[in-house]
Amino acid sequence: MSDVESLGLGRFGIYTFDFEGLRASRIRDHAQELEELGWPALWVPEGIGREAFTHAALLLSATRRIRIANGIAQVWGREARRTHGAALLLSDAHPDRHLLGLGYGGLARPGVKPLAVMAGYLDELDALDADPHNPAPAAPVRRVLAGYGPKMLELARDRSLGAHTYHVTTAHTAQAREILGPDALLAVEHAVLLEADPEIARTTAREHLAPYLASPYNAAKFRRLGYTDEDFADAGSDRLVDDLVYWGDLDTVAAKLHGQLAAGADHVAVQVIGTPPGGSALPHWRRLAEALV
Repeated sequence: MSDVESLGLGRFGIYTFDFEGLRASRIRDHAQELEELGWPALWVPEGIGREAFTHAALLLSATRRIRIANGIAQVWGREARRTHGAALLLSDAHPDRHLLGLGYGGLARPGVKPLAVMAGYLDELDALDADPHNPAPAAPVRRVLAGYGPKMLELARDRSLGAHTYHVTTAHTAQAREILGPDALLAVEHAVLLEADPEIARTTAREHLAPYLASPYNAAKFRRLGYTDEDFADAGSDRLVDDLVYWGDLDTVAAKLHGQLAAGADHVAVQVIGTPPGGSALPHWRRLAEALV
């Protein structure tokens, strides 16, 4: 069995911001139902307020089989020693169920090069492996890196199990697979909306994409894929929106998600968008499980 297969992520998992707005008891209930539905993996970000490792610990403790992945734990504001200790403890308490997703994350910082930051952070983590203060975990820590550009993808290939990408097209997935080679993990997040009306779907998608299209890192990523100023105007062209958010009925969305696998992804983390604050996409996760799990 390859390292990628041993992760047990399956072909499709769930990616969600919804837990940012839920009480702990509802988070537990949702995670347990996702596990019962057969979803093999659950990805959670660190964007609005939840701290990455306490969030992962809550989800791991509430479930028995499902893999919990940080997508991602940001390296800013977190000493490498703290990341190292948290990852060791989670791997010891829940062997082979936690995937440490690391990324630069956050806002642009003038004069700071993300590649150099990530490489230095990994150097610190690796040096801590010899620290005698933390016992070796029951299962090894397994990590992936958020990566988009060629150099960061190469770093992910060389210094981790592979890459986790976010808001990418199938064209990017094909390019990433070529850089990563055949053996590294490529876990791709993709946004979806179970809505067949084009106007409603694209309006919701544009609301979701607005902060990302304003980000210089994302703009650079999209420009490398051939999108132009016209695609960024008016909250995103139909072409860009449709490439980044798959919408339609269940069969249409499922078929498009399989396209990411065909392009080279090992695993697709499906993010249902359009959930109101304090709500959850659980009804949609149930429907998607019928088609994908």
